[in-house]
Formats: sequence, structure tokens, C-alpha cells
Amino acid sequence: MSEAEAGRPVSSRTKRDEIIAFLVLAVVIWPVLAVGIVGGYGFLIWMSQLVLGPPGPPH
Repeated sequence: MSEAEAGRPVSSRTKRDEIIAFLVLAVVIWPVLAVGIVGGYGFLIWMSQLVLGPPGPPH
């Protein structure tokens, strides 16, 4: 049961910590993770084409 459900007010310290955690997630972690995933996928495709050749019928 959370503090709010128990009838106790949520401290401003807890709210501040939650806001800081949200901002760190939203501004730092998720963008870095998204760029890493997209970049990793692009690198995987690039390396597979380097080894296997470009997509399409053979000439």
C-alpha cells in the first residue's frame, strides 16, 4: 500500500525524487537506448550485407 493509499501525504522529497527519476528516464536513458537499438540494427544489416551481399536477385 502506498503512502497516499494509507492516508498519509506524499512527502515533497518523494515527489521530487520521482520527478528527477522521470526526467532522467525521459531525457537521458530512453533517447540513448533508442539510438543504440536503431544504430545496432543498422550495423547488423550493414554487416550482413557486407558478408552476404546486397538484397535482391543475383546478377
